[in-house]
Amino acid sequence: MSSNLTTETPATAFLRQHNINYTSHFYKYEEHGGTSVSSRELQVSEHEVIKTLIMQDEKKQPLVVLMHGDCQVSTKELARQLGRKKIEICDPSVANRHSGFLVGGTSPFGTRKKMPVCIEESILALPWIYINGGRRGFLVCLDPADIVKSLAPEIVKAAIVS
Repeated sequence: MSSNLTTETPATAFLRQHNINYTSHFYKYEEHGGTSVSSRELQVSEHEVIKTLIMQDEKKQPLVVLMHGDCQVSTKELARQLGRKKIEICDPSVANRHSGFLVGGTSPFGTRKKMPVCIEESILALPWIYINGGRRGFLVCLDPADIVKSLAPEIVKAAIVS
């Protein structure tokens, strides 16, 4: 896959700076549609569409969690694996402040604030993934190994199959 620069966001700038190959994929964004809309519009498995969630621990310290689109995060299991008392999803305005992206357009790449990243282990077994490119209605397709190389995430097992 080669870079196809059709839109510039902090996420695509990050990908270029780290020499990560990706392809750009646009779809008609639907409010509260989530990964089911993007997978339907792009005609790919929702399991290959990775959601970027901004969460926080009991001390309000933010973290990025990458999860399959067709799964939920067990916050209890995630907290246990990370040695935290509690993990919860951030309020959208708080998530926006930490990431610099609007909810629905949040990418783990090029965030405003550097945050720890957790990735569901089974994502790494996929040959490629679709993940937000930093704008609503815009995903990038890339090799999940590039997330490991560029973000050094903690690998976790906290998926609940929806």
